[in-house]
Amino acid sequence: MHAIGVDIGGTKIAAGVVDEDGRIIAKTRRETDPSDSESVDRGVIEACQELAAEHEIGAIGLAAPGFIASDQATVLFTPNLPWREHPLRDIVAKELGSDVTIVVENDANAAGWAEFRFGAARDVQDMLMLTIGTGLGGALVVGGNLVRGTWGVAAEVGHMRVVPGGHYCGCGHEGCWEQYASGSALVRDAQSALITEPARGTRLLEIAGGDADALTGPHVTQAAQEGDPLAVELLAELGRWIGEGAASVAALLDPAVVVIGGGVSAAGDLLLAPARRAFLDQLSARGHRPEATFALAAMGNDAGIVGAADLARR
Repeated sequence: MHAIGVDIGGTKIAAGVVDEDGRIIAKTRRETDPSDSESVDRGVIEACQELAAEHEIGAIGLAAPGFIASDQATVLFTPNLPWREHPLRDIVAKELGSDVTIVVENDANAAGWAEFRFGAARDVQDMLMLTIGTGLGGALVVGGNLVRGTWGVAAEVGHMRVVPGGHYCGCGHEGCWEQYASGSALVRDAQSALITEPARGTRLLEIAGGDADALTGPHVTQAAQEGDPLAVELLAELGRWIGEGAASVAALLDPAVVVIGGGVSAAGDLLLAPARRAFLDQLSARGHRPEATFALAAMGNDAGIVGAADLARR
């Protein structure tokens, strides 16, 4: 049975028809206005209608950024869209009819499920997925089951507190993991280094066009891949935070694989090697237990589509 997976972002919607082996056989996208809830709803509906007109569809999975209620129908809260207690499933079902199963899932959960079923974690039963972009998203699979929690909002690992009284987080608290292990943290630290160590920041500033405020995560990755010492150090520091936080998760859940995805994962081993080292340094009872492996996500930008479709099919 074919299913549609929809990956809902802040300014665009990507959707695809996915077969039972996780292959996308058709795709479409829509641009949306993130300040206009109806614009996003309409984009989702139109993308699904376009794909359903050409393919026989049995289920639709909608991957949305934010807290998803346990009924898998309602978006409780999302920081980048104006959705609060938003009945997304019912809005879409009203336009598409009730003969198709429609479920709403957290976008990081959908991406993690795709990696578990078809990607970097397909050979294990327990995994931690970290999506490292502007923030830090997470997904957990334990015993072959996606962990959603009682109210549907489990696996928000980016909001574990790792530094009491640390950097302020958009969630309203201070010292959250994502304030140290994200693309935003990488840029913040790089911009700070340009001020405190201007002589070492020459290449970074050059790549950013001479404007420190224009510096991005990909700029840091580019400089590090060229061998720039400061950029290499910045990625290593990011990797350290990733690894140390993952060791705390391992103390609780003991995953076999930690999958690293998101935009910052493009740095590859410049990020993974220090993350592995920090993980092992902080792993409890190291030397007396098996050790989780680290792997780069394999599904790329299609993970949300594939995971949402597969979860809806189930």
